[in-house]
Amino acid sequence: MEKSLHHRSLISILCLILLAACQVASSSPVPVISPENSSPTRSSSATPVPQNHTSPTPRSSKTPTVSPFPPTPTSLPQTSEVFAATPNEPPITTLLFTGIIVPARCVQAALDANGNPNYPYEEVREIITDADIAVGTFNATMSDKIEHTGCWRTYQLVGSPDNADALAWAGFDVMSVATNHIKDCGAMKSWCDFAMFETLENMRRVGIQPAGAGVDLEKALSPVVVERNGVRFGFVSLGDSKLSPTVFAAEGQPGIAFLDEENMRRAIAEARKVADVVVALPHWGSEDNLLPNWWQREQAQYTVQAGADLVVGNHTHVIQAFQTLVDPSHSQEVPVFYGLGNFVFDQGLRDHRQSLILLVRFQGRNFLDYQLIPIHTDPDGRAHLADPEEAAEILQRIEQANDWLD
Repeated sequence: MEKSLHHRSLISILCLILLAACQVASSSPVPVISPENSSPTRSSSATPVPQNHTSPTPRSSKTPTVSPFPPTPTSLPQTSEVFAATPNEPPITTLLFTGIIVPARCVQAALDANGNPNYPYEEVREIITDADIAVGTFNATMSDKIEHTGCWRTYQLVGSPDNADALAWAGFDVMSVATNHIKDCGAMKSWCDFAMFETLENMRRVGIQPAGAGVDLEKALSPVVVERNGVRFGFVSLGDSKLSPTVFAAEGQPGIAFLDEENMRRAIAEARKVADVVVALPHWGSEDNLLPNWWQREQAQYTVQAGADLVVGNHTHVIQAFQTLVDPSHSQEVPVFYGLGNFVFDQGLRDHRQSLILLVRFQGRNFLDYQLIPIHTDPDGRAHLADPEEAAEILQRIEQANDWLD
């Protein structure tokens, strides 16, 4: 049955967040807020996702989870309770997604200064490792053979190979790499392919599967498949944002998968052969814009029509709106999250230092619900849980953007 979406005002959200903090003060220092009827908002052509669980259980007593529609204070679990299915239901699998990860420039400079590549993730590691599958978007290269720029403004985003070890330590399983900086190589332009290959190899070395790049277009379009709880999740990554033609893969040319309708349909069709659930990870959109542009929305439509079960995009460096679209061939409602912001980066504007950790639950092969965790990132790239005031600010801004899509 279709359920209407109830929007809350900023005052209501703030009151609920403060109420949650008061409720749990006696038993835990961290407020937990979880959705009653969490469902991405819809545009004129979208339909709300039906909810099988109307009261998701908090993942962990250390994980404040927030959803904007509508937040309801809940008490903390008394044990280390996790999402679980009843004996007669398919198991529940939790997928986690972050915004853009750029351990370069000031982030790499801080890493070099303190000798600790893990520091950006230390305060959020438990959230990431608790997920069944954790997915990031990596928008840089990793090489010690290419000069690191230090903490100054440049479009050459190069970090050290031990960033791969830090990502593995943080708990990531899959990394979307169809990004516009995956061939950054500084002044050594003949080394750009090398920089990409070294980055992919460093990820594989630590057990992270990169999606969206390879020795040619066929490899770049190939899905990454991760099986959990008897369900095969396939991930495809394609990009189109502000890219030089040399970045794109072709026959006999290494690079990333170019995002167009033909390639997206091809990638999803190949993924469907080997996966039960297909997740599309587009790198798209105009930088710095809260609202998805008309071309993103068109890309989202054909991605859903091609058979994606979930769409989680990135690139814009700010959090974007989200909605559900309908695959008419299967009458399937598909959540589309256009962008999750900067997770680890050094950009200075306030909204560029905010992001979301997105938790999406599947019961068996079926989308169940989602949760949002607002994140604040320091200029040196360290990610924190946003405090209640900033969390409310982030959610209010998303709500306003989602209203625009209605």
